[in-house]
This record gives sequence, C-alpha cells and structure tokens, in this order.
Amino acid sequence: MIDISTTYMGLHLKSPIIAGSSGLTNSLDKLIEIARQGAGAVVLKSVFEEQIKHEISRALAADTSSSVYPEAYDYISHYTQEQSLEHYLNLISEAKKKIDIPVIASVNCISGSEWISFSKRLQDAGADAIELNVFVLPSNQENTGQENENVYFDIVQEVKKFVTIPISLKISYYFSGLAKTAMQLSWTGISGLVLFNRFFSPDIDIDKMEISPGFVFSKPEDIGISLRWIAMLSDKVHCDLSASTGNHSSEAVIKQLLAGAKSVQLASVLYKEGLGVISKMNDEIRNWMELKGFEKTEDFIGKLSLKNADNPAAYERVQFMKHFAGIE
Repeated sequence: MIDISTTYMGLHLKSPIIAGSSGLTNSLDKLIEIARQGAGAVVLKSVFEEQIKHEISRALAADTSSSVYPEAYDYISHYTQEQSLEHYLNLISEAKKKIDIPVIASVNCISGSEWISFSKRLQDAGADAIELNVFVLPSNQENTGQENENVYFDIVQEVKKFVTIPISLKISYYFSGLAKTAMQLSWTGISGLVLFNRFFSPDIDIDKMEISPGFVFSKPEDIGISLRWIAMLSDKVHCDLSASTGNHSSEAVIKQLLAGAKSVQLASVLYKEGLGVISKMNDEIRNWMELKGFEKTEDFIGKLSLKNADNPAAYERVQFMKHFAGIE
C-alpha cells in the first residue's frame, strides 16, 4: 500500500495537501466536500484582527492597517454584517463534528495587541491548530527592519500565553535576513512556518485611471520562491514547513515535499479547477511514489533539500548563467 500521509505540527494528515485559507473554506458544506476529496487538513478563511477589534468595541489601528490592508475598512463594515465572530467559532465546532481531518483556524494579524485573547476562544471551539497570517509591509520609513521583525515575535509570544494547541506562522519574504529570521522564529516554540503568504497587490486601471486590486490568484511559476526557501530552510529550522503559493499540480506538491515541506497548501488551483483536483492530485502522488519505489512520504520528504541535493548551489544561485539556464 502506498501511504501518502504525513505529519505537520504534530497533527496526522492523511494527505500532504492542505486546503489553504480562502473563500472556499468559509462554510461547512465546502469543508465537508474538501474532506471528502481527500485533503489532509483545512485552514479556515482568515478572520481579521481588525474585525476582532471591532467586535470587542476597540478602535481600529488606522495608521498600520490602512497601509497594509487598504481594504480593511470596507471588509469590516460589510463582512461583520453577515458573519460574526460567533459564526466563525460555530463553524469550527460544527466542522469538528462533521469532518475527520484537522481544522486549522486562521487569524490575519498585524500586531500583538488586544485581539490576542480571542485565540483562546478558537482553541475552546475545537480548532486543532492556529495559523497566524502575519504581514508587515516594510513601507514605513520611520521603522527599522528590527522593529518590523519584532512584530512577528511579539504576536507569537502573546498568543502562546493563551493557547496550548500548535501555532503556525504564515510569513512573507520581506525580510533583509530571511534565513536568520525564520530560524529565530522557529525557536519561539511555534510548530510550523508557512512559506509564503499572499496578499492582494495593487494594479492600475488605465481606462478608469484608478487603482484597483489585481493579481488575485497565484500562477504555477510562482512556486520558484517558496521552493527555493523550503529547500534552504527545511534542514535548519526547528519546526515543520508548509509550502504555499504557486502550487497548481501534483508535480508542484511533490517538488515541495522533496525540498523538505511537510505539507503543501492549495488555494488558487481550487478556484480554477474545483475541489475535485485534490483527489486527482492524491492519486497522481500515489502513482509517482509507486513509480519511484517509495512506500510512504517520509521516504522522500527532504530528499532534495539544500542539505541533501547533489547540486546545492542551484538553490543559492541568484544570477542567470548560460550554463545553468541552458541558453545561448
């Protein structure tokens, strides 16, 4: 029997594929279908720090949230009308009754402030783990790089005071010293790092002459960034790694596992091809493993990480060379 199960943050996953946080993970019916299609776990659609603050009658952190999440104000004014925090907690509770895969709650946060206590309610509702989706755009000219990085450590330190379930940190690659920061974050006691988060990017409508959201979905070629860093960090950090962004095929999932990821998150491809692609990828992973003679995922996870690769310099090379790129 080919065993495609894995462990991630101490959780047993029957498949390395995780349905990442998105609009497809915000209802019980969709969660049931995701589990039926064979996902190893599901990350619920993120609840925003700003929403939590709003619902506990706190003022919005205008200076930071407006620069990082320009859609935050509209999000709160509309989203809270149809989905309260109580609904989110109920979704966790109901999902745990209906599906047999880990349910990971997600919080989109930018500070370690008064929203933190809500994390215990996520745990009490039955969440198997919490994914903290943190993004600090280094755009404030008054802040040093160290000040920006401290936000990540502050959030983890505060959340750990309230919960005992595993915590993962979903981060961006906007660090001057990404490898060192990732290593230091893994020392905080978190159980996982998710590389990398993806946010709406601004676009310009040249006909309407206005700024608009753009580049919503990832593309298959986006895998290059996460693949490189998964391979370089998987043997270094003291927690599990989950690969996110650019994973559009079973081949991409296999690549990330070979690089050292313990799980792989899908989102854009689920929108484009439907939830049935999960089952299809699982079958293709099994077929590949049988072809290569692997009985279980642990036989090949990390086999082509920086530490184990025959040509480790390929991960660290950043300039194109004729010989490497295969061009004249």
